Amino acid sequence: MRILHTMLRVGDLQRSIDFYTQVLGMTLLRTSENPEYKYSLAFLGYEGGNPAQAEIELTYNWGVDRYEIGTAYGHIAIGVPDIYAACDRIRAAGGTITREPGPVKGGRTVIAFITDPDGYKIELIERPDEASSGTSLR
Repeated sequence: MRILHTMLRVGDLQRSIDFYTQVLGMTLLRTSENPEYKYSLAFLGYEGGNPAQAEIELTYNWGVDRYEIGTAYGHIAIGVPDIYAACDRIRAAGGTITREPGPVKGGRTVIAFITDPDGYKIELIERPDEASSGTSLR
């Protein structure tokens, strides 16, 4: 078994596609329109949809422009080879850093948090080994 995707409901599909592709460097893998049920889907990921990686599914329910995030949702985590460079690139692309890069209290792991246009939190975790795998935000 493996995780296939995480679904997020979004209020503006194109705005969210732009964020995940332009700010986080993902690739738009595929889209679908479902007029019978009035929703659109967009799947995004790294490495052109490497089957070993989970994807993000953005769901736009036609006519709904805002959602309450809820108290059960935590965050999505993305491994990055250089967290400081990643945050600089995200900031330059118009992204919002909500927790600047820094070590986790008492640990050596360096993390940061950003927020997408719909308010979903995304944790960046510095993992130098990601530099050679090509699987992370650069």
